[in-house]
Amino acid sequence: MTDESRFEPIDPALAAMLATDPVADFLGIRFESIRAGYARATMLVTERLLNAPGTAHGGVMMALVDVVHAAVSNSHGTLAVAQDVHTEFLNAGSLGDTMVCEGVEINRTGRTAVYRIDVHAFGEKYPDGRHIATALARVFRVGTPWVTTAAADVAPTGH
Repeated sequence: MTDESRFEPIDPALAAMLATDPVADFLGIRFESIRAGYARATMLVTERLLNAPGTAHGGVMMALVDVVHAAVSNSHGTLAVAQDVHTEFLNAGSLGDTMVCEGVEINRTGRTAVYRIDVHAFGEKYPDGRHIATALARVFRVGTPWVTTAAADVAPTGH
């Protein structure tokens, strides 16, 4: 896993806004850390998240990747929207595994940014973790700042 201490902390109000994602809440995704250029979240593989063969559904892993992608790409306080996400499924997650997803910024310019996002499964079979998916993701940085003051009625949406 990545040493998150090399990434700068962000405004706690921005972190709270980025961690408030209805899809993440619905799927049981929990953020552990959001820093400038870094995000990590976890999700427990439950019976409702399995596919027909009984492994973690690929769409669930993609949702975890996307939720982390949204947080890491917006962590600098500028609205970013996804342009492309290429995901490789490396291994299957199993019932009871905790999937840990980390997103790390690779490159950021004024208008675009690229992120590496990895998913590891920790469980009975692999207590030290198993790499189960990797993604390369790109965003367009719209330029609109996230508003984190209490006076703001609406924060930008999108990813």
